Amino acid sequence: MRHVLVALATTLAVFTTAACDGKQGATLPQGSEPFKVDPADFTTEIDNPYWPMKPGSHWVYRETTAEGDVQRNDVVVTNETKTIMGIDAVVVHDTVRLGRKLTEDTYDWYAQDSDGNVWYLGEDTTEYENGKLKTKEGSWQAGVDGALGGIIVPAHPEPGLTYREEYYEGHAEDSAEVLTLNAHAKVPHGNYDTLLQTRNFSSIEPDVVKRSSTRRLSGSYWRSRSRAAPTAGS
Repeated sequence: MRHVLVALATTLAVFTTAACDGKQGATLPQGSEPFKVDPADFTTEIDNPYWPMKPGSHWVYRETTAEGDVQRNDVVVTNETKTIMGIDAVVVHDTVRLGRKLTEDTYDWYAQDSDGNVWYLGEDTTEYENGKLKTKEGSWQAGVDGALGGIIVPAHPEPGLTYREEYYEGHAEDSAEVLTLNAHAKVPHGNYDTLLQTRNFSSIEPDVVKRSSTRRLSGSYWRSRSRAAPTAGS
């Protein structure tokens, strides 16, 4: 799964730490546990201050891979919707290019519940190599073949809060833990404080950890993620 970035992202090696259960964690989906949802509780008007998704919004970022290649990622909130498990979800188009070559082309599906949590309901992703389709591995849809939706941005983040981001056994098993609401980042666009920072991890890749930061909406919107390399000794 790819998250939206609107800044310079760089490769970062970090060490795996044990996740702790936030006191609100029981109210959010965890791991492979089923979580009952009511389509009537969802909306396509996503206004969570940490990641509002207004149709037409377009974010661009650069990301340095573990191999040292610099990629460009364009993320556009479309006017389209897709119905998943009875829930109308916003379609977000995410493309990655290395130079002029398209390497990834993904459609992500998001919706917001009545509490303000932004849900991730799946993706249709395609990877290309030398201009040819390489794989669609990583594609999944909530409610299909046992796949479960999860949370991308919680309504009320606090340090220690954990939650499932996505679950499709053996293909997509990402979770996250809120680390702080006071992270700092310096990027070409400016200096940012009071960032929400999360630790993102997967049972499929237990030795790889990702950290992401996002800024609460205040005039402008900025979101950043650092990809982690395998931990030492792996």
